[in-house]
Amino acid sequence: MPTIIMGKLASKIDGSIRSKAMAFLQKLGTDDTTSGLHIEPIENAADPRVRTGRVDNFWRAVMFRLDSDGERHYVIHGIWPHDDAIAEARRVRLSVNPINGLPQIAEIEPPIESVPAVTKSSASQSLLVSLGHDRNTLVETLGLPEHVVSQAIDAVDEDAVLDLAQQHDGWIGTILVDLAAGDTVDSVVARLELAKAAPSGNADADVLHSLKRPGAAFQYAMIGDQDELRRVIEGGDFGAWRIFLHPEQLRYVERSYNGPFRLSGGAGTGKTVVLVHRARALARRNPNARIVLTTFTTNLADALSDSLTQLDPRVSQAKKLGQPGVHVTGVDALASAVLRGAGSGLAASVREVLGEDRSAPLARTAGTRWREVVESTDTSLPPAMANESFLSSEYGHIVLPNKIHDEAGYLRVRRPGRGVALDRAKRSAVWGLIAAYRAQSRIDGSLDFTEAAAVAAAHLAKQTDKRADHVLIDEGQDLSPTHWQLLRALTGEHPDDLFIAEDAHQRIYGARVVLSRCGVAIVGRSRRLTLNYRTTAQNLHYAMKIIEGGQYVDMEDDTETTGYRSARTGPEPEIVLAETLSAELQIIGDYVLAWVKAGTDAETVAVLVSDRFHRDRVVTALTERGVDARAVDRDRSPQGRVAVMTMHRAKGTEFSKVVIAADRPSSVELARLEALALSERADADLRRRSLRYVAATRARDELVVVVQQ
Repeated sequence: MPTIIMGKLASKIDGSIRSKAMAFLQKLGTDDTTSGLHIEPIENAADPRVRTGRVDNFWRAVMFRLDSDGERHYVIHGIWPHDDAIAEARRVRLSVNPINGLPQIAEIEPPIESVPAVTKSSASQSLLVSLGHDRNTLVETLGLPEHVVSQAIDAVDEDAVLDLAQQHDGWIGTILVDLAAGDTVDSVVARLELAKAAPSGNADADVLHSLKRPGAAFQYAMIGDQDELRRVIEGGDFGAWRIFLHPEQLRYVERSYNGPFRLSGGAGTGKTVVLVHRARALARRNPNARIVLTTFTTNLADALSDSLTQLDPRVSQAKKLGQPGVHVTGVDALASAVLRGAGSGLAASVREVLGEDRSAPLARTAGTRWREVVESTDTSLPPAMANESFLSSEYGHIVLPNKIHDEAGYLRVRRPGRGVALDRAKRSAVWGLIAAYRAQSRIDGSLDFTEAAAVAAAHLAKQTDKRADHVLIDEGQDLSPTHWQLLRALTGEHPDDLFIAEDAHQRIYGARVVLSRCGVAIVGRSRRLTLNYRTTAQNLHYAMKIIEGGQYVDMEDDTETTGYRSARTGPEPEIVLAETLSAELQIIGDYVLAWVKAGTDAETVAVLVSDRFHRDRVVTALTERGVDARAVDRDRSPQGRVAVMTMHRAKGTEFSKVVIAADRPSSVELARLEALALSERADADLRRRSLRYVAATRARDELVVVVQQ
């Protein structure tokens, strides 16, 4: 039974022939002598291993046949109309790059690559030369083809290099992007694990070995079975992330860590992709492993579950916590599951955390309670502290994690990282409001979400039999200290216990957290992804300008850096001014209608707004103009319809084209900000910027921002 090795180019199959391509490749992978396949060599071909195969009367597949150790392999290069396929087969050659050991397909006479014209004055200097790179090093150390290096050396700015990189999918394009971003040659060699090829005397075996190297994974994938083949074909280019991982991503999927590991990176750098692949890898490594894959919201958890199913539907998704398989759930739902299963031990855990009982601990406290307490309780605190934002944060970050039961305990506790100094009188006044909050919750017997997580953590900490073997966390920057205590207690301390993905620039909920203060010790096990796979360079540049100058700090209490880059290019984002609400709705409708009429699939278009009220107005306006649009809240993005959602809800999604309705803050919002303490106000501003950053990075290709004047 031959092995199918899929090239990334070959995965981009026209939708009209996907079913025929699937049937052809299925037959090829079962028996390449099957009647009707017509696997034939090509006369006068540059590579004697090249073959063509009959997909139908019009289409032909071009592939390379490799024989080694009695086994046959087919590297699928692509599918073209008959005459084009024959011409392509005659001129291509599959070989091992002698410098870096990676597979490469070269043409007998490489076509002259078209590079956008660059205005080059006498003072212009090559970008790569200005960064310290020379032609010989690029060719003789990195193994880049000479004709590519000639064009790269002529490029005077990053945009020109990125345009060139887009023409060379795989390791060539990846290296160009890394160099343009300022990486050294040594760092590129280390990241892609480049090394000179040592010929074995068997050319086919050498190529097969090169195809299994880390640097080849971004361009080629060994197809394990028919189901995996179907997912490659049906997924097309939009779903290519499921199969073709960057070598750096693959490293984090497969490597084992001696304790908690933290993977950071900007929006679109593939953190979630790594998590989903790692969940599958852990499940394959041990089918009996109890794996928890969790995140901040239910919507994001649903998206993770869908992605895992798309990647590999054979991975068992456990319905309940503690069962073998991958249990995908939101972190608050996880806390509720622990409380439901706590039995008679729940009351003791409630008393341990709160110092009092709750009659209905499975019920959740109303989200308006802090506001009600502030409005109904006399206090000597200034407005900067007597507000919902400060009090809920103080309660969740200081009181609950430290299991404080009374004023005396609160007067003694340390408050690192809070940014607002409290003398003894102010602490007493703060505790008065906290006590009022707890008194109100005792009446209905409920726990709020942070309390529920704290109680669940206390219950799990008493158990010797842990409920999970591995816990993988997405969007870690949005979790509270009691969430982290819960996740730490969920699994024992051992290799590969916690794997955390986070981006400080995407924190849109709550105050920042330092992991070491929550019992999660990273101690050097931390890495960062920098290559954006989703967003064009133009859209990424716009998004990065939003957060520029902000003092972002990561979960290890270090200043968060940027330095992200994209290998994709596209049109510049359009900023459109609207004088009135009706003008804004008109502009949104014009863009969405034009995209859909031009053939863009409606489900790949989204409109992002500030709140639900605005969302519903946009849906109505689009519907009146004949656009099939739908408001998205807790449900999944609609199939065949334009999605309209809040920027918060858009977290974890991506679309081809996006319109953002960037309303200016209302007078009420501005008044609330002014009432906050300086540190709280600064943090609120960071979250506001982060929300716009999240929204802007949802667009893969085109971005329009409509701003009301």
